[in-house]
Amino acid sequence: MFRSTAPLLIVVGGSDPVYRGYCVEQAAAAYPIALIDTKAPSLRPGLVLDHEVADTHDPQAVVAAGLALAARHPIAGVVTWDEYALVPTAELAARLGVPGNSPEAMNACRDKASSRRRFAEHQVPSATSTRVDTLAEATAAALRTGFPVVLKPASHAASIGVVRVDALEQLPTAWEFAAAGAGEQGPEGSGVLVEEYLSGPEISVECVTRHGVTTALAVTRKEVAFPPYFEEVGHTVDAGDPLLPEVTPVAVQAVQALGITEGIQHVEMRLTPSGPRIIEVNSRIGGDLIGTLVGLATGLDLPRIAADVACGKVPDLTRTKHTISAIKIIYPPASGTLTARHLPIAPGPERPWLHQVTWLRESGELVVLPPAGDLDTSRIGWFVVTADTPSAAQQRIAVLTDALTLTVEPSSGESCA
Repeated sequence: MFRSTAPLLIVVGGSDPVYRGYCVEQAAAAYPIALIDTKAPSLRPGLVLDHEVADTHDPQAVVAAGLALAARHPIAGVVTWDEYALVPTAELAARLGVPGNSPEAMNACRDKASSRRRFAEHQVPSATSTRVDTLAEATAAALRTGFPVVLKPASHAASIGVVRVDALEQLPTAWEFAAAGAGEQGPEGSGVLVEEYLSGPEISVECVTRHGVTTALAVTRKEVAFPPYFEEVGHTVDAGDPLLPEVTPVAVQAVQALGITEGIQHVEMRLTPSGPRIIEVNSRIGGDLIGTLVGLATGLDLPRIAADVACGKVPDLTRTKHTISAIKIIYPPASGTLTARHLPIAPGPERPWLHQVTWLRESGELVVLPPAGDLDTSRIGWFVVTADTPSAAQQRIAVLTDALTLTVEPSSGESCA
């Protein structure tokens, strides 16, 4: 262990090198890092100066680990980009006396039933929602709400257990799917929500809040697939997105309604015929490398901004770029064994617009489509590109997708390419 004379930033969870490694890397460029996670860090050597192993979903365990780190180092702040560690992180920040959100606000974010209540109280445009524990209750709620409805666990993330139901006869199967997801969710909320389906394109607004003042930084336009499930398979960030002025007031109103005072927020909404309406507010950097996309498009460093706010400093919100970035997440054509995976195009000087080609699955490994598959088994990899226009970004993704060879041997024995 290296002892730093400078105060450390404690990062709680979120050290997965695939999806969150860039967050730690960018925060570590400004602050010495200590990590609290469920296992010893596997990031680049020297990136983390000290660590404690603890259950990052358990507030008492996180506080004990944080106090152990504070006994060895001065602490500047505490941050997380792990949805399930929001409440424990808030508890630790309060215990150490560093900037942070209240545990009550983070509970309100994590428990979507509480979120809906607060949105209603503060007249934030959202969705009708009813919390239920049984299929009978779900049926009654769906009939009151009117089809289509959405079933979702009260305190999960990553679209786990979320399903659209278009008719009464679909409800028993959908209930089994949502209830199974609800059985594995975090402790901040329980049961299943039956919600009004919000029609229209899905977006998120990436925000920063400091001392209760919220600034919207960027709009992320989302590509959702595998209906009736809500699997996010692509995102595009346009530094000059004309939606930003329109959706900013709704995003700010939602953040304030939940009592959030500090940090980064990933505010999900749908652009319905009646205007923008909130799906949920995640009080952390969005997943699927959205922080990377915002950086490529605008020059804004979301992990550094999150770290600065956590340490009580004024973040730099100066835009240094004005372009478009996009990610396309690659899924298999069928469930089975991946037998071939080849892309004859690679990042390099001749393609400065191709920023990442990342592979998650190798030939010979099992791949499983949603809803049976999860983030670990469904996704084969992704492309990250930039362009001068959104259409040009999609054209570049199309070029990559067309050049990609994927072959899967389904369990039936019939190959699919």
